[in-house]
Amino acid sequence: MPVQEVGGIKTWQRRDRATVLKHWLVWLLGTLLFLGCWQLISNATRWEFAWDAPQQAAQLFDRMIPPRWSYANQLWKPLWDTINIATLGTMIGVAIALPLSFLAARNTTPHPTARAIALLIIVTSRSVNALIWALLLVAVIGPGVLAGVIAIGLRSIGFVGKLFSEAIEEIDQSPVEAVTATGAGPMQILTYGIVPQVLPTFAGVSVFRWDVNIRESTVIGLVGAGGIGISLNSSVNALQWSQASVIFIAIFIMVFFSEWVSATVRRSII
Repeated sequence: MPVQEVGGIKTWQRRDRATVLKHWLVWLLGTLLFLGCWQLISNATRWEFAWDAPQQAAQLFDRMIPPRWSYANQLWKPLWDTINIATLGTMIGVAIALPLSFLAARNTTPHPTARAIALLIIVTSRSVNALIWALLLVAVIGPGVLAGVIAIGLRSIGFVGKLFSEAIEEIDQSPVEAVTATGAGPMQILTYGIVPQVLPTFAGVSVFRWDVNIRESTVIGLVGAGGIGISLNSSVNALQWSQASVIFIAIFIMVFFSEWVSATVRRSII
């Protein structure tokens, strides 16, 4: 810690003068950046609508009450489609991400070029939101569940592949060295030295991603990629707010159930 002498008395300071100035400069630049962004947002905002938002929200809530419970019987198939989209999309994403993760991990990749290509695929998948994938796929292959499944799968590759590769890089090398010392080949080292260490992480990440995909599957339907989002979009466009409230309740129950399943499975694995 720096020492400063004032009036012949040495005092301890947490930071020296140069460090203090740097901290003040960072805070100043951050404040200026915040004020600049706020100014841009303020200029692009219709504040008369913003101030009126609580009243509009209250009126919207009034139109949603009471829910039209008879409409719930029409939601079984969209809910089932949403679960299928999340489940099949997760399976596709995990199946593709699994080999990519071994190519992307430093300690298992066969060549730097292979690692660079795997990382590029993982980063590309993570950079594009599932809603954007759904928009592109609906335009290419048309609306429906298939577009939703592929969109969820493409989005899952980056998330799962990144966590898988990091888990592989963090393994204990002692079992790998022990298996290697027996004269085992590359596949045997992978099977007996690496996979047993990362298998619980693989299972936990896969279940967690399925839980996340349940939520995303409810959103991509708004652009025509199947699931309950299509029903929600239709109800909102038709101003059927009593139906929309039933859909919101159904989505909440489904997400709550998926969260419970995910937590239970991951707790039993880990």
